[in-house]
Parts: sequence; C-alpha cells; structure tokens
Amino acid sequence: MPLTPANQAQLIRSSQKDEYYRSVLRNSTNEACQTVAGSKHWLDWRREIELLSDLAYYGLTTLLGYQTLGEEYVGIVQVDPTKRQIPSRGRRCLFVLCHSFIPYVLEKVLVCLENELEGGQEMHGSVGSRRQVASGWWSLERWLRRGVQLAVGLLTEQQRRECRPAVFVIQQSVALLHRLHVTLFYISSSFYDMSKRAAGISYLRVMGPNGDDSTIRRSYRLLGTISFLQLLITVCLQLNNFRQRQRAREEWKLYRNFSPQHTASSSPTAPRCILCLEARRHSTCTPCGHLFCWECITEWCNTKVRLTAIFTLPTNSKKFSMADKLL
Repeated sequence: MPLTPANQAQLIRSSQKDEYYRSVLRNSTNEACQTVAGSKHWLDWRREIELLSDLAYYGLTTLLGYQTLGEEYVGIVQVDPTKRQIPSRGRRCLFVLCHSFIPYVLEKVLVCLENELEGGQEMHGSVGSRRQVASGWWSLERWLRRGVQLAVGLLTEQQRRECRPAVFVIQQSVALLHRLHVTLFYISSSFYDMSKRAAGISYLRVMGPNGDDSTIRRSYRLLGTISFLQLLITVCLQLNNFRQRQRAREEWKLYRNFSPQHTASSSPTAPRCILCLEARRHSTCTPCGHLFCWECITEWCNTKVRLTAIFTLPTNSKKFSMADKLL
C-alpha cells in the first residue's frame, strides 16, 4: 500500500494530542518540583522546568527515532524532503531545538531587552535582584541578561528611545508570523509547525486513504482563506494602534514641559487630578467626562496594557486596572 501525505486534520489531531501529553508531563514535573524544592524555588524556575519537560518528551520520542504519542494516535510518520526515508538525526535535533529551546531564549531576550530599554528602577531593584539571587552563575537567564546589559550599555539615550518601539514590533511580529504560518498550512497542508518547516520534516500516513480526503483539504483551504483575511484585518488594526501610540508619545513629549503658572495650585480648593492627587495641570477630559492632567492620562494610556495584566481578577477572565475603576 503506497504511503500518501497526511492531510490537515491528521496533523492538527497529532499536534493536539502531543500538546495534551506535554501538558500532563509538565504538570507532573511542576508538582514534583514544588513538593521537593518548595513554592518559592519552583516559581523562580518554573519556565526552565517546563523547558526540560518538553526536551524530555521529544528526546525520548523524536530524537530516538520513535513516533510521538500524537503521531502514533493518528498513524503518521516523519519523513525528510525526499519523502523516502525518516529524517536524519541532525534534522530531528534541529526540530527539537527550534520547537522548544529557541522560543524560550527569544522570550527571555525580549523581556530582558525591554526591561533594560525601559530602565525602570523598580523592576531592576525588586524583581530583577530577586531573580539574580535565585539564579546561579551557571544560569542561562543570567548570562542572557548580562549580554543584553552590555549591548544596551553601548547605546545612547536617543538610540534607546528609538529601540523601544522596535521591541514591541518584534513581539507583535512573532505572533503574527505564527498566525500567517498556520494560515498557509490550512491552504497548502505542508507544515503545521514552523520548527518542522525549518527542519524540513513532513509526514506520510501509514493508514489506508480516506475517501473524503479531498473534501477535508478543500474545507481547510476555505478556512485558510478566511484566516488570511482575518490576519490582514489584524495587521491593519495593529498598525493603527502603533501609530496612535506613537502620536500619544509625541504629544506627551510636547506638552510634558508646559509651565504650570496658570494653574490654581496655590488655592486650597484647586481641582485635583484623581491619578496623581495633585492640582490638575492642563486639564484633559476623557470620553467619560472625567478630568485629568494631560501628562497623567497620556502616561496611563501608554501603560494601560501592562496595568491591565497586573490587576487581574483570579476568579474569572475579566480584567481591569485601577484607572478603569476611576474612570
């Protein structure tokens, strides 16, 4: 019986099954480490523990030349670009590296770079110092942070301000690139993961051909077309949001040094800003009708996403910030 390329449904089911078993292994490893080392050390090394769990899962399956549990579940096997033999050990190592290790390093580098460019004293003084104490000299995160600090130290203040939007653009581009890759997969049914595309690993199914295989592929092509249109709309919204953030930042730089000589700060009944609790300077009205200092409300708008992520209700998915309650 000739082997035929796996369709989109089989590849998605295989990936979902692998993700399920990876999450089971992660949870078991996290519980074991939390019991042995305690909650404090587990929180410090949680991301590294998950990385080791993923490396263990793919190391015991893909690196050794065996099927993963998801591949075995749907009956597919990995092949190299020739589609006549299984991938070489080098290709399998490249896949595991791109799938587990590189996303971890990229996330750490972007976080360290963002922290260094922002130059927040609270972030470096509280959380950063605690992480440095918890990390030993052999910690990968410590070496990454040191390299980023050396690189940022060579930049001028003007260059740092110009690089801050670039970090945000890179973070958004990674997510959009992943969505674009999934859209292309729906249309062409080639590679579901970017790591497999980088390693040149595709799949053949070892089960008998399905009669509705062409129908499945047409359905996913339609889904890919809709996903591509949605992606275009998302990119347009992201660009518009980025322009608004840049305009708000420029306006804030323009008006931050306004002289407060016309304000009634000396009067005991002077109106106060409910954000800084001081006399309002250059009063600015929001759509809801509340008045704030221009500098206070523009600074809050620039950091709204970060504040929303901090003040999150643990009981449900509704998020709010302190400024939201005031507004």
